[in-house]
Amino acid sequence: MVDEPVTSPDSFTHAASVSGDTEQLDWLASIASVSRDMNHPNNLTPEAPNDKDNGLQKLVKSWENCLTGLDQQFNNVYDFRVALNRFSIAHGFKYTFKTNNARYVIATCKAEGCPWSIQAARLSTTKLFLIKKMSETHSCGAGKSSARCPQVSSKLVKILVKEKLRDAPHAKPREIADEILQDYGFKARYSQVWRGVETVKEKHQVPYEEGYNQLPSLVKQMVENNPGSIATLFTREDLSFHRLFVSFQASLHGFKNGCRPLLFLDTMTIKSNYQSELLTATALDGNDGVFPVAFAVVDVVNDDNWHWFLVQLKSAISTFQPLTFVADRQIGFKKPISMIFKNSHHSYCLRRLTDKLKKDLDILYTEEVLQVIVTHFYDAACATTLDGFSKCIENIRNISLEACEWILQSGPEHWANALFHGSRYGHFKADVAETFYTWVTELPVLPIVKLIETICHKMMELVKTQLSDSGQWLTKLTPLLEYKLQQDILKANMLKVSVSHASTFEVCDSLGAMDVVNIDLWDCSCREWQLKGFPCCHAVAVLQWSERSLYDYCSEYYTVDAFRLTYSNSIYPVATADRPVQKKSSKIEVRPPPLYPASGPPKKRRIRNRHKGPFKRPLHCSKCQGAGHNRATCRIFS
Repeated sequence: MVDEPVTSPDSFTHAASVSGDTEQLDWLASIASVSRDMNHPNNLTPEAPNDKDNGLQKLVKSWENCLTGLDQQFNNVYDFRVALNRFSIAHGFKYTFKTNNARYVIATCKAEGCPWSIQAARLSTTKLFLIKKMSETHSCGAGKSSARCPQVSSKLVKILVKEKLRDAPHAKPREIADEILQDYGFKARYSQVWRGVETVKEKHQVPYEEGYNQLPSLVKQMVENNPGSIATLFTREDLSFHRLFVSFQASLHGFKNGCRPLLFLDTMTIKSNYQSELLTATALDGNDGVFPVAFAVVDVVNDDNWHWFLVQLKSAISTFQPLTFVADRQIGFKKPISMIFKNSHHSYCLRRLTDKLKKDLDILYTEEVLQVIVTHFYDAACATTLDGFSKCIENIRNISLEACEWILQSGPEHWANALFHGSRYGHFKADVAETFYTWVTELPVLPIVKLIETICHKMMELVKTQLSDSGQWLTKLTPLLEYKLQQDILKANMLKVSVSHASTFEVCDSLGAMDVVNIDLWDCSCREWQLKGFPCCHAVAVLQWSERSLYDYCSEYYTVDAFRLTYSNSIYPVATADRPVQKKSSKIEVRPPPLYPASGPPKKRRIRNRHKGPFKRPLHCSKCQGAGHNRATCRIFS
């Protein structure tokens, strides 16, 4: 298939400066505009009291006048039923319908012999509902016996759910059910609350299929509101969604002017009705915080989509500076990253390597042995000299020849400090983008257009917050690096410095170990200074001895000025607050992606390590909660 941009490239590069704020999640904004007509039972919102017990009484007591008597009008039969339900809860009785249809409703008290009843009918040629007859009294003691277990309809629960979602759009059904119990004193069934949440979403949220069709409009607004940003959408020949790349001008400016030439590539699955994956490229600011540079949504993770993402990323960054990428070694397996980014370096993610190591050797060794091997593996990766690396490998060889062989064949030149030629600044793992992961995993299942809007909004908030926080910093270095420098100063006080040459010094510790420091070259024999761009304790000792400023020998990437430059440009919101919820359009521009079957052969039950023994889940009875039997064989409740 050939990628087809849904709009011309020019349409993705024009822009107009827009400023302002946006609301978090617009898909429930329309709920806030509900009318406050007191005669409309849907809109009875009681005053929030200070005292909890009095609050429950006031909330439910406000429903006592939902039904006032003869000739009371309601907009439709639905509103009348909800008012009847609220009225019964407030007065503490249950009812049953004798007649219940769109034209006529008759309800009576459920208590045997109680004369209370109500009749309502629709006015002809209208939807208005009018109370025709209504009894005034009960003989069943209403308000006492049934108040503890009120009759709650699904319609009423949906209204309460709508009110809760207005204040907390991401609230889960269980949380809403708990709030209803706390606020109104009765328990709504989980199934009722769940259906209420789904109903609200369907009514006020863009349909999942239509979300893809609105992507061209979203992409256009991104680049119009953020000059210099790149947003590229591609479809397949059948107009189905293929992939989308986004990189804001603020992110590109911040990376080029304030961040280290270091990028972390990662992927995560998006919760969606259609298979979707998120590809991310993130950097680190001067305080080692995550700084999103670019992201892409693709239909499936494969070599072709990764290659496309890297090509788009190179075009966006447009720099000739050598870059270091920290990523899974499978990324670029067939097409190396260096083919796209010349003079770049690919560092394998150490966490992914250790996971693969444990998986491959799981059948041979126990968990305890594997943990010891992994510890030495990390030591080998962190060792800054060849001697240190060799000692760690020898330790692994003494434990397991298989593990040693596996590690030596995994490409140590891509993960070992002693052999790697790029600049990782002490970072070995690609999963630093926990911010992206949190943003995506904490969201409910949303249409793709709303998901992307939310990610963009989170990025906008991140830039604004970080720039604001840095305004309070009074040091030259960022807080994290300032703290590290003070720790190195404490260590340096225990070292002895000797002059070897004009700019070369020997530094000895209390055990007699010696390191050589050249302050002109920013070089130390321990290699920490060269690897991180930050003076090690040996360099700090020499700089203090020679009465030089420590800050002059720290990389500019760690300064507060560089941090502020990273976040100096703002991300402007996509103007969707005034965009109405669109139902299915007659014009199809982008269709949902096809549903892919799970890759690989059918999954089989795992054969666990023989040393661990088989895992058996204990059997529990759902009646007595006892172990060792189920409800069918329970003797206690038999």
